[in-house]
Amino acid sequence: MEIIPAIDLINGQCVRLTEGDFTQQTTYDSDPVAVAQRFEQQGVKRLHLVDLDGARAKRPVNLPVLERIAANTSLVIDYGGGLQSEEAVRQAFDAGAVQVTAGSIAVREPALVGGWLQSFGAEKIIVGADFRDNYISINAWAEQSERTLQEFLQQYLAAGATTFICTDVSKDGKLQGPALATYRTLRQALPEAQLIASGGVTTIADVAALAEIGMYGAIIGKAIYEGTITLPELQPWL
Repeated sequence: MEIIPAIDLINGQCVRLTEGDFTQQTTYDSDPVAVAQRFEQQGVKRLHLVDLDGARAKRPVNLPVLERIAANTSLVIDYGGGLQSEEAVRQAFDAGAVQVTAGSIAVREPALVGGWLQSFGAEKIIVGADFRDNYISINAWAEQSERTLQEFLQQYLAAGATTFICTDVSKDGKLQGPALATYRTLRQALPEAQLIASGGVTTIADVAALAEIGMYGAIIGKAIYEGTITLPELQPWL
C-alpha cells in the first residue's frame, strides 16, 4: 500500500482544514518545500498536494510551490485544486506534477474529465470521490448529490479511470479513524479499482487495517502533523 502524505496549501503555507471548512484552519509550517523534503528523507515516495486557494479561485494558484517542491525533491506529486480546464491540467504537469486529481469537476463535468483521461492517460488522472454517508459530496463538501459513491466509481471505471481518492468528508481532519466498512465494501464490489483512502487516518493501526483490506494507498495529513502517526512508524510500508 502506498503511503501518501498530504500538504494542503493556503497562501503558500502548509495548513489543514477540518471537514474542508476554511474557518477551521490550522497552519503547520510556512515552508512546504521543507516539509516535503522531510517526508522524502524518511523514505516517502509520494505526495498529495492540494491547492486550497486554487479550489476557491477555480484556477491553480500555488503552482510556484508545486514547482519548488518538484525541483527540490524526487517525490511523485499528485496535484489538485482549481483544475477546471485542460489548460490548467497542462500547467500542473508543466510545473512538475506527475499526476493530477480531478475533484468536484469530475462530478460536475464527467465528459470533460473523460476527455482528460483520453488525452493524458488513466495513469495521469486520479478521480477524486468525496463522500458522506456513501453519497458523493459537491461544492466544497457543502452539498450532497443524489449519486452513490459506488455508482460514481463505476461510471469512471467505464470511462477508463483506474485510480480514485475516496475521501470521507465527515471524518476529514477529525482524527476519528477512516471509513473502513465503506472501503471494505468497495474493494469487494470493485476489485479492479485502485482505491486510495483519505479522511480520518489517525493511528498506525488504521494504516494496517487499510492495508489488510487491500487499499491501493492511504493519504495521511493531520495525523502526521499532530504526531498521532510518526514517519518512523510508517517504515514497514515505505
